[in-house]
Amino acid sequence: MLRPNHWIWVFIVGAGILGTKAYADDTVVRSFAGGSAASMVGIVPASEDVELAGPQALSADGQGNLFVLDQINGRILQFDPKQPSSDPDVLNMPKDVQPTDLVVHNDDIMVWDGGVRTLKAAPGQSTRGLGGDVIQLEEVSSRGTDDQVAVSAFAQMGSQAPGSATDLLDQNTRAAIIKTTRQPDRQYVATRSKGSVIADIIPDKGNASVRVEIQTMVTNETIGQLGLRVRNQLGTVEFLEIDNSDRFYVLAEDVPPSGKNASTFVARYAANGRLEGIYELPLENTPLTRRFVTVSGDGDVYFLRTKPDGIEVVGVGFRPLTNASIIDVRPSRTAAAPAPQSGVKFDASAAVRPSNRQQAIETAFAFEGIQWKLTQANYGNDPDSQCSGFSRVRRPWYLQGKVNQEVRGVPYCWGCHGSLANFRQRIESGTLAGNVCTRNAPRPDVAGVDCSAFVSAAWGLSVHYTTAAIPAIAAPVANPWDLRPGDALNKPGSHVMLFLRFTPDRKAEVMESSTGGCNGRVCRNVYPLASLLSRGYVPVRFRAFADDQTAVSASAYQETEQSPAGRKTASKRR
Repeated sequence: MLRPNHWIWVFIVGAGILGTKAYADDTVVRSFAGGSAASMVGIVPASEDVELAGPQALSADGQGNLFVLDQINGRILQFDPKQPSSDPDVLNMPKDVQPTDLVVHNDDIMVWDGGVRTLKAAPGQSTRGLGGDVIQLEEVSSRGTDDQVAVSAFAQMGSQAPGSATDLLDQNTRAAIIKTTRQPDRQYVATRSKGSVIADIIPDKGNASVRVEIQTMVTNETIGQLGLRVRNQLGTVEFLEIDNSDRFYVLAEDVPPSGKNASTFVARYAANGRLEGIYELPLENTPLTRRFVTVSGDGDVYFLRTKPDGIEVVGVGFRPLTNASIIDVRPSRTAAAPAPQSGVKFDASAAVRPSNRQQAIETAFAFEGIQWKLTQANYGNDPDSQCSGFSRVRRPWYLQGKVNQEVRGVPYCWGCHGSLANFRQRIESGTLAGNVCTRNAPRPDVAGVDCSAFVSAAWGLSVHYTTAAIPAIAAPVANPWDLRPGDALNKPGSHVMLFLRFTPDRKAEVMESSTGGCNGRVCRNVYPLASLLSRGYVPVRFRAFADDQTAVSASAYQETEQSPAGRKTASKRR
């Protein structure tokens, strides 16, 4: 057992990655074209204010098989990366399971659908397809928050319950992270070689370094002590795995004050705690995905890369360290943000009312917390085939099968905009609810909001500013750690999220209207910060908030519901 005071410190300086292509030792181990056939994955093309969508998660089991969450096609694809020419097995999910994340450990297939749900093969429901097996999955259980290992596994990539309304603006999290002390974080990980372990992420000397102490859950034996320091500021730090050779793997982010050249990497340590090297993750020019990295029992690190015509599963090249105390800076290959739309000027008359941060947060929570009854008129025909050019339904996934039930949140509707009172009035008059089509012109017969319409409403604007127009009314926030409640993370031409706070473990908690991350509605989500910055999201501040020193109170984070008359009333979380 290592002595408690024996720490091996690793100094990581700007772990950026080189050029605009993968390293020579990065290897594409498997490609899947877009489509619905057994060897394909569902891809939704990008459009104005809609980011390219595809498989959201990649996971590995103890036998070295990889699993891709193909949620658009309602299934999971299983394959052996060391046999790339073999046909994948198709694991069809139950129709009422709408996951955004996937974790596989031993025989457990767990998905995140607002909570942890465990699936297994249904007896007698497996058949042999044209290539691999076709297996129908059924739900075994919905794991509660008391399953620490399962909950912690999903929280690695931000699939976690958002903070409570009363905790979101605790004095320790009200200000920017740079002004506060990182809080200790305890993680529970089911590893390949050591079983379930506890990993304590312990702050050390400011925001640039942590200590990671690993002990077994059964015997409480300390089996690893690691030190990690970056040149700038640490974002997410997640203990991932102990492989079959007893090596340790830690996912970490280095986020500079400028927000540029933010990097995400996996550090690998020997069994004695010595750093062996890192795997630098090629996040640039990739759409937002949830679980983009996984580690096999053999110690292979795989990355999920989505492209316009399909996906690639990449074996990430290992970069050995010749000097264990420092990692040399490499030029960043983070893509520049798209240029803002020209000719758009901020018009102060576009504001419905003088808005401040308190009002923006209250409005956002009203969009997320509204309760309403889904009538047949709101639901539309079933099956729904109103998406021209798509072989899937128009309807947001969270509304599927919910006729005559109470639902929560304003649905996603591409090109739609308006106030919450207007949405309520249209729904009560029988308007269709939500529209995830993005290839056609916006439809006037559907109610809801898209991503930029939601942010426009939260900022108190009477007109819809698209993601391309937002740079005309919002100034960049030079240091991403200075983001405040009511600011935004904007990717012009693609997607925008309203910023709420930094979580205690330094992830970004946001509110967004999304087809993928929210299953077609307004919801709260948590993302690692560097994964957003590296993909082209820019921290911005609405110009009307530039001098706004409003102290957003915790009451702003209480769920509110809009009455038909437009009066806000408190509503409990259901």
